[in-house]
Amino acid sequence: MVFKDQYLEISTSLPKDASLYGLGENSQAKGIKLVPNEPYTLYTEDVSAINLNTDLYGSHPVYMDLRNVGGKPSAHAVLLLNSNGMDVFYRGTSLTYKVIGGVFDFYFVAGPSPLDVVDQYTSLIGRPAPMPYWSLGFHQCRWGYHNLSVVEDVVDSYKKAKIPLDVIWNDDDHMDAHKDFTLNNISYPRAKLLKFLDRIHKMGMKYIVINDPGIGVNASYGVYQRAMANDVFIKYEGKPFLAQVWPGPVYFPDFLNPKTVAWWGDEIRRFHELVPIDGLWIDMNEVSNFCSGLCTIPKGKQCPSGEGPGWICCLDCKNITKTRWDDPPYKINATGVTAPIGFKTIATSALHYNGVREYDAHSLYGFSETIATHKGLQSIKGKRPFILSRSTFVGSGRYAAHWTGDNKGTWQSLRVSISTMLNFGIFGVPMVGSDICGFYPQPTEELCNRWIEVGAFYPFSRDHANYYSPRQELYQWDTVAKSARNALGMRYKLLPYLYTLSYEAHMTGAPMARPLFFSFPEYTKCYGLSTQFLLGSSLMISPVLKKGRTQVKALFPPGSWYHMFDMTQAVVTKTGKRVALPAPLNFVNVHLYQNTILPMQQGGLISKEARTTPFSLVITFPAGATEGYATGKLYLDEDELPEMKLGNGQSTYVDFYASVGNGTVKMWSQVKEGKYALSKGWVIGKVSVLGLKGAGPASDIEINGSPISSEAKKKIEVSSKEHTYVVGIEEEEEGENKSVMVEVKGLEMMVGKDFNMSWKMGIN
Repeated sequence: MVFKDQYLEISTSLPKDASLYGLGENSQAKGIKLVPNEPYTLYTEDVSAINLNTDLYGSHPVYMDLRNVGGKPSAHAVLLLNSNGMDVFYRGTSLTYKVIGGVFDFYFVAGPSPLDVVDQYTSLIGRPAPMPYWSLGFHQCRWGYHNLSVVEDVVDSYKKAKIPLDVIWNDDDHMDAHKDFTLNNISYPRAKLLKFLDRIHKMGMKYIVINDPGIGVNASYGVYQRAMANDVFIKYEGKPFLAQVWPGPVYFPDFLNPKTVAWWGDEIRRFHELVPIDGLWIDMNEVSNFCSGLCTIPKGKQCPSGEGPGWICCLDCKNITKTRWDDPPYKINATGVTAPIGFKTIATSALHYNGVREYDAHSLYGFSETIATHKGLQSIKGKRPFILSRSTFVGSGRYAAHWTGDNKGTWQSLRVSISTMLNFGIFGVPMVGSDICGFYPQPTEELCNRWIEVGAFYPFSRDHANYYSPRQELYQWDTVAKSARNALGMRYKLLPYLYTLSYEAHMTGAPMARPLFFSFPEYTKCYGLSTQFLLGSSLMISPVLKKGRTQVKALFPPGSWYHMFDMTQAVVTKTGKRVALPAPLNFVNVHLYQNTILPMQQGGLISKEARTTPFSLVITFPAGATEGYATGKLYLDEDELPEMKLGNGQSTYVDFYASVGNGTVKMWSQVKEGKYALSKGWVIGKVSVLGLKGAGPASDIEINGSPISSEAKKKIEVSSKEHTYVVGIEEEEEGENKSVMVEVKGLEMMVGKDFNMSWKMGIN
């Protein structure tokens, strides 16, 4: 151990077979599992996510350690709660921290399962924020929607193409000269914008805009005037620190100052009165600066000039190296090239409220802005806030969702997106996703097809593109539109399941998207798997991630797996196996594991309408089993209430159970606080039971203890289909008894009431 002023070092030994995950944010080209001798630097930077293995937008100095000793898995985690820049060196059998400030404040999270780890970790740092139902729908954005008519056309084109869309976004195109909390009344005239928002709000759609922290230095700008009057900016030698971002010269609010939080909330309120937004997207909050050092506004020239890229520094600047805070004795590997820690950000000798140095608080900037934004949105709307933040820190998930920043329209960026998403689930930020089809440059048509087949299953699902890239909305190519209808169509049917996962995330920290080892910690072959993922405990996505492929070799842990697009198809393996699955261009492999009850609805083009459709239950047993047991759950609420919980009269929770034994199939529910679900009239209209042993139709159907009436028999339709085992099943299993899927349609069982249902199976 070394403990010096501005330098701390500590090492720990590790067994060679320990699998480590975490230590972000970075783009890990080799997958989710940490690789010995790769650089792991933690310091928030505006560095594009296309840069591999370097410090990016967030700082999460936590890792999970998963081991399997004698067939018994155990997991734990270690958090170093420190906001200073650091390098972490992983050598395979050791881990060394080199930190440029603060203290050793370690927290050890005992586990022993991966889910236990995340539960315990988020109980410490804060449970993930409750998300509104609509946020789980599909989002469309672009930097370069030059006027309102373009946005209107995008919304109409999605509807015409029959591709689901819940939220339309604006990058800074709606702003007056890139200034926060303003509206460009030429491109986005307020009266026409309000009319458009009234139209989409009545449909159930939402509208979100971007906001950057830099406040334009402009004496005629009301936001700037009020900020100066309230003295809210970060200071350098007693004056607001000058930087440059999109508006040109800017000052940065100091969100550690309580007065700043109050001023920020008031500006959000004022803007919401101008434009009734449904959430905020806070960007550039690492914090990003187009210049470095101590700058002044040049005299005699316009800055920026209005020509060329807006990110070229036009201020007059000089380097600051006169203090030990700007030039510390140990140089972390910032931006992957050991850049000065004040490079293109706030000078690290600048001061926040109460004398806190930027040197110590740098990586907290986005986190502190997120808290202030959350408080502001909640106070004006009285609803559940939705915030998307680029920069994150330990605990950010308590307030915001995250997207993985400026990625690239490449196959590599597509693959990396899965690892980053899975890491953020471990970090306690489960609502996460990447820019679908890539931020820049334009993706190929094939890549965009494959990306929506992955992105449709990100917890946060949004297409976003760069100003300089050609248009890439999902309807721009016929083949991509077909893939989108297929993949997003499934997502919208799964919305009740996804929303229940978001409730579990809020209550226990459980990631919505998870590595396979969360459900199969005994199966060591999945410890490094980064090309497939689970939604919840049992829904597995196995996408195509390479150019020109029409099949995917997917790893199946032991058990029975059923294809969600054709539930008669099953993969059954006793020991686990890689299986080559057909994957034509418009097709994605999604499988449901045994012993699961999955609640679904019928889908739609907007989540609001999808929510009104009848429910169905998919129940899975081990294929051909004569005995089995399955469970599932469903959470429903008035989704824009500030809190996501039972006990408010506007939420319902249902536990589902099913069993098979002695030739009888049974299913039942236990409802908590059913009043809300009953008020919505939600019914279960169909039940599909998979993996049943036997043949012939189901008979002697009983609902709630009584045989179905002759009137009900006219409505209820029972069918059965034999399962087909895909190529790849072990030879010794091919001779096993056939299994069938039984579907019962035409039911009218109330979601908000306990029910039980049973039938007899015909047996071979």
